[in-house]
Amino acid sequence: MPSPTSPPEQEQPDPTALSASTGRPAATDRFDDVSPNVSRVGAHRAENPRLRIGLIVFWSAVATVAIVAAGVFGTLLSTGRLSFGPAAAPSGTSQVVAPKVDTSYQVLVLNATAETGLGARIRDQVIAAGWADADVEVSNASSTDFPTTTVYYARPADEAAARGLADAIGGAEVSLDDTYQVVAPPETTAADGASRPQLVVVVGLDFGSE
Repeated sequence: MPSPTSPPEQEQPDPTALSASTGRPAATDRFDDVSPNVSRVGAHRAENPRLRIGLIVFWSAVATVAIVAAGVFGTLLSTGRLSFGPAAAPSGTSQVVAPKVDTSYQVLVLNATAETGLGARIRDQVIAAGWADADVEVSNASSTDFPTTTVYYARPADEAAARGLADAIGGAEVSLDDTYQVVAPPETTAADGASRPQLVVVVGLDFGSE
């Protein structure tokens, strides 16, 4: 029996009682049966912000590397340094010209060493190979330390004759260069008035050491 001084207990509303506002029974659902002591179920943890930043940095680095690699590849391909085609076979048209002794050429011998008499020795060898005395001249070069004896010719068509002369003097280098060419005097012109072609032998230190 309740104490006279205690407040009267409040009566719990009856779920089936009529709603005061609508005049209809109050609606019930599945949450009315949940115990108030049950802990929260199904809560999600917040995403770690550091993990998210790390992924962004990783994919940014991957994209940068891909862009740089594509640029390098495109540059190599456009400049011809990178090719997917078969390697070009070496051309077989570049052949060494066969030597030919042609005594129609004038020969100028220049001694480019400090040893006297080397030019005269070369002249004697040229004459012995079939050249006329008047077609072989000897002089001293402006230098005395030329390393390798070389036969110089002025035109590509003269290469065979230059190689023939190089063989006639016991072997020498040949070079297409008109630096040592001189203008022939009038008495050395051909019958038609054209200057005769000339080969120039520059005697080097290698000849003197033999």
